Amino acid sequence: MWDKADKGLIPKIFHPDFTFRGSLGPLLRRHEEFAGYVDVVTSALSQHTSDILGMVEEGNEACAKLRYHEYHRAELLGYQPTGRHVWWYGTPFFLRSMPIKYAICGYSAAFTGSLKGSSSAITEQ
Repeated sequence: MWDKADKGLIPKIFHPDFTFRGSLGPLLRRHEEFAGYVDVVTSALSQHTSDILGMVEEGNEACAKLRYHEYHRAELLGYQPTGRHVWWYGTPFFLRSMPIKYAICGYSAAFTGSLKGSSSAITEQ
């Protein structure tokens, strides 16, 4: 969904009472709030790509290690756009049910470091 910014997938993937807790903002509930979050993130960061580096499942729970990368094109979290290619690791946790009803996504400190221009989390292109 993120790689194409296809909000039309939200009702197909997520339960109508879906709850999302991400480290970029407040607790989000329902499709409309999550769609607004997708708009904020994808308007500031373009050409989003999610690389799945690993996944663990146990019972009805799952988590994954992902690497996200994109271009910082507009203000986000108070950081002015750099135009740079930024990347960071994230770890989403969710209950394995379709549609998904609850998800938590944590990001590494490299995310804000990449927005600040920290070379440890940026690849110049």
